[in-house]
Amino acid sequence: MEMAPAHVSSNPRTVEDIYKDYSARRGALVRALTSDVDEFFDFCDPDKENLCLYGHSNGRWEVALPAEEVPPELPEPALGINFARDGMNRRDWLSLVAVHSDSWLVSVAFFFAARLNGNERKRLFNMINDLPTVYEALVDRKQHVRERPGVDNSGKSRHSTKRTSDGQVKSSRVVAEEYEDDDEEHNETFCGTCGGRYNANEFWIGCDICERWFHGKCVRITPAKAEHIKHYKCPDCSSKKNRL
Repeated sequence: MEMAPAHVSSNPRTVEDIYKDYSARRGALVRALTSDVDEFFDFCDPDKENLCLYGHSNGRWEVALPAEEVPPELPEPALGINFARDGMNRRDWLSLVAVHSDSWLVSVAFFFAARLNGNERKRLFNMINDLPTVYEALVDRKQHVRERPGVDNSGKSRHSTKRTSDGQVKSSRVVAEEYEDDDEEHNETFCGTCGGRYNANEFWIGCDICERWFHGKCVRITPAKAEHIKHYKCPDCSSKKNRL
């Protein structure tokens, strides 16, 4: 894979826009260190040049060479994350990358927020602080056994229900898995849009195509609206079909 420096495609100016940018970049980094961790690990070849982990505003992550501009257009993430890959315990290395990623995310957010007033920056920080950090998202999988979407408080499986054309209710997908403290590294569920960790107190909906889960609010689906959806396709899967 040819690695090119990251490209900034947006310039958010309001608190809400900066928060959306932060959330998208954070979600990308969480995926890199959790659901896509094997792919990320392979990209970080210690025999290659200094590499950085970028989270882009379009929700995608990239292992790339640092920007060549001096000074760079945006604050740069930690340089040379690949060099320590084989010299550390894998989880310790991932945790270190996560901490550096959190520092980078905040620096980018406040780079955009430099022209905001004090109250706006305070509101932005409070919004950011309500989200778990990348590090917290990573270490939570090692410290907690939690319920997955589709598992109720009694431990019994719940089904995501969709209505068929004849009005009958059927189960579209069951997500019920048993967890142990020593489970492997892909046992967290994160929102496919913002990267937020699953919370049983929030409404989630699962895509029947890619099988990712989303906050209802992130994809603008309410529980009432979901009752009338036979097969849900997330925005990414819908756009892929339109391009074909």
